[in-house]
Amino acid sequence: MRTGKLFASMLVMSVIFCLSASAFGGKGNSLGNQSGILTLPDSETVTLKFMREEEKLARDVYLAMEDNWGSAIFQHIADSEQRHMDAIKTLLDKYSIPDPAAEELGVFSDPELQALYDELTVRGMASEMDAFMVGAFIEEVDIEDLRNAIAETDKIDLWAVYGNLLSGSIQHLKAFVAHIEALGISYEAQHLTQEEVDALLAE
Repeated sequence: MRTGKLFASMLVMSVIFCLSASAFGGKGNSLGNQSGILTLPDSETVTLKFMREEEKLARDVYLAMEDNWGSAIFQHIADSEQRHMDAIKTLLDKYSIPDPAAEELGVFSDPELQALYDELTVRGMASEMDAFMVGAFIEEVDIEDLRNAIAETDKIDLWAVYGNLLSGSIQHLKAFVAHIEALGISYEAQHLTQEEVDALLAE
């Protein structure tokens, strides 16, 4: 897949860049201050914290769906979302940003994400088909937000993580759509445009 190859290359570039930065005093692709602490602009800090909780929302919803419906796809993708959360936590730690994610399932510091979690878990309990549709919706939203996050930053380490997460979200969307269409339903876009979804599914 071209998207996967692109971000794999970006990840390699990130590693090379970080090693080079370390050799020259640890500066490189991030802002710093006189104490040597790495920092991000406020807008990128807000985005990084939001993405940490958005990945948590996906994980927590999928765990709730797996508990209710027992479909293996939810546990499998929830495990992937945990890895996404871990990758973002590494960036939060690197830039000394407090982690907004609560330990408790279904609890969020962002009120909009809390309301969305509550809504989606109720919707997904209606039927297994509704649960698959909720999963596809989450991935469409995540894809848009990750694209915006990539466009917002010029930090190679953030690009690499966001790019890897974007590639994963595309694969998750494909998996949910496959389950939906296996039940005889033609999938229609819920958040992105139909043209965007068709292009993603064709990759």
